[in-house]
Amino acid sequence: MTQQPFFERLSHGLKEFYVAPYRRTFARARRDEDDLFMLLVFSEALGVPNPAAWYTLELMPELYERFHDWHLRMGMEHSPLDHIGCC
Repeated sequence: MTQQPFFERLSHGLKEFYVAPYRRTFARARRDEDDLFMLLVFSEALGVPNPAAWYTLELMPELYERFHDWHLRMGMEHSPLDHIGCC
């Protein structure tokens, strides 16, 4: 078993020292970006005009699995879309 060089361990330790306090903030920012992306992709189906609907249409099947968690986070008890029966 080989040991990591001193500078690699120091670099890893410093990175953890500076990143650890902000890990929750980074996770929340990523979740907010994902929520906005979901809204963009499903906006046409929700009745909001979307000029990029043609391009986002092919992404819908990829996001169906996460749709249930998204609409619950947005405060909707049941799926607002008739063709997605997740609840």
